[in-house]
Amino acid sequence: MKYGQLAKDIIKNVGGKENVNSVVHCITRLRFKLKDESKANTEVLENMDGVVTVRKSGGQYQVVIGNHVPEVYKAVVAEGGFESAQPDNADGGEKGSLFNRFIDMISGIFTPILGVLAASGMIKGFNALFVALGWLDDTGGTYQILNAVGDALFYFLPVLLGYTAMKKFGGTPFLGMVIAMALVYPALEGIPAAGDPLYTLFAGTMFESPVYIEFFGIPVILMTYSMSVIPIIVSAFFAAKLEKFFARVIPSVVRMFLVPMFTLLIIIPLTFIVIGPIATWASQLLGTATVWVYDLSPIIAGAFLGGFWLVFVMFGLHWGLVPIAINNFTVGGVDPILALVFVHSFALAGAILAVWIKSRNQKTKTLSAPAFISSIFGVTEPGMYGIALPLKKPFIFTLVSSAIGGAMLGFFGTKGYVMGGLGIFQIPSFIPQEGIDMSVIGAIIAAAFGMVLAFALTYFFGGINKNEASNSVAAEPMQPLAGAKEVNNHVIVSPFNGRVKSLADIGDTAFASGALGKGVAVEPSEGKLHAPVSGSVSALFPTHHAIGITSDEGAEILIHVGLDTVQLEGKHFTAHTTQGSRVEKGQLLIEFDVKAIKEAGYELSTPVVVTNHDQFEITATNEQEIKNQDSLIELKAK
Repeated sequence: MKYGQLAKDIIKNVGGKENVNSVVHCITRLRFKLKDESKANTEVLENMDGVVTVRKSGGQYQVVIGNHVPEVYKAVVAEGGFESAQPDNADGGEKGSLFNRFIDMISGIFTPILGVLAASGMIKGFNALFVALGWLDDTGGTYQILNAVGDALFYFLPVLLGYTAMKKFGGTPFLGMVIAMALVYPALEGIPAAGDPLYTLFAGTMFESPVYIEFFGIPVILMTYSMSVIPIIVSAFFAAKLEKFFARVIPSVVRMFLVPMFTLLIIIPLTFIVIGPIATWASQLLGTATVWVYDLSPIIAGAFLGGFWLVFVMFGLHWGLVPIAINNFTVGGVDPILALVFVHSFALAGAILAVWIKSRNQKTKTLSAPAFISSIFGVTEPGMYGIALPLKKPFIFTLVSSAIGGAMLGFFGTKGYVMGGLGIFQIPSFIPQEGIDMSVIGAIIAAAFGMVLAFALTYFFGGINKNEASNSVAAEPMQPLAGAKEVNNHVIVSPFNGRVKSLADIGDTAFASGALGKGVAVEPSEGKLHAPVSGSVSALFPTHHAIGITSDEGAEILIHVGLDTVQLEGKHFTAHTTQGSRVEKGQLLIEFDVKAIKEAGYELSTPVVVTNHDQFEITATNEQEIKNQDSLIELKAK
């Protein structure tokens, strides 16, 4: 479905973009804060295709969309030019541990450019491959232009990071770009080659630095900032703080130009004098440390990184290693980290191939085919979350095979020379300037071995069809709990203790009408939400007040704790799972403070609905009081 026209119609009928103060979204609806709600054409919106209904509550004008709200929200933001952001503190005021905040910062800075970063690396890698094969002359025009295409991003990497870092830190992105442009300004970069230094600082130490220019008598240590990572990120952090300070103290009539002027006048010299040199030395130490660890035992390093890489990905920990790898490329022109995890996607592909061949379940076979192909090309999420993790043993065998493959990569001395692509597209990035050598051939051998080993282990010892009968993504209908009337029914159990209510009796027209799904509501008596089925978490809103679960049998279940509780912005809610995670029936997913939520004035009637209800015959319990894990809804495939 195309959402562009729907977005235009929604913006028009909420009174136009000039009538919108802000817009965010929750798990089912767009939440506008309008300047004048009387300008909104509610009747037109309610009758619009793609809109379920409209609600007005808590100063918000809510346009209920349903499951496709994230896509519609993106289209609305793009069409209206609104700020696309959820509250930074969506979890209710707790920013999390320092480590989690670091991971969030790194992912926020690097995620927007990873696609073009990988593409540029692939171009550089293939260009090196063409030279190694004798197809191109490294002095010819074709090579030079292709090298410029692939190398431009890396040379001006600080400019892109200046944009993404300032955006992440809450500053004006273009200020970050200007700071980075100053760092790579050609006239300053060329000064050291033009003459002798005025004097030398820190002579005789590892930080010995010649000084060629001064700024009002203060020595400036000129570094090479092209292709650097850490200096611009640190500089953007302080620049965002400075900009916010000047925005508070400078009168609004001259704020537009004086805020950026004073910010740049302070942060750029400060970066050249203090931030840049310290950050550069830190990055050099970081690169040296990782290479030192690798040199201690490449085989052990490869086994560890290869074996745990998919686990790191599951918990987002890989974001702590990706910038180190990028830093290694920029500081030393070579990185072992990303090379040592090369085998993981091929090992996963081998395990999935075994499942594909051996499984007797048609749904598993259907899921395995695209997951196998995507794994070959380095995209592991479909195979990991859809096949390997639910079946358990294929995932374990993938980790084992990837660990052995990583040790082989360490043995062969495989390293990356550019930030390349994923899967098979990563191979050209292993080619050194001298051409294809044993380290490149060894990478291919390791990938092939890891794939074959994972295939064999999964095929012969994976217990594929046995696992499918109990806990796979494509299992036969589960045996119902006590109280189910038919043996083959798919049962959704109650996620908590409480009182059962009809959806029609709750105070939310979108849920009460059944437009968002068929099911029942439960008034919880305690603040613990347990998984009503085994499956995967398909949606978990940042405020943790609502969760979507796709059961092993294919039912899409939405549980919305309370009504309008999104306005609590995560207060009184604690999540014990993450989006994309595998959950088992009865597992604790969310805790919430019943008393505090009620005292805040919110109704706790909790809809438990099946959003793809058209695929099932639905029978709700007749009980009025229910206990956690009692049968709540019975489903039978049509």
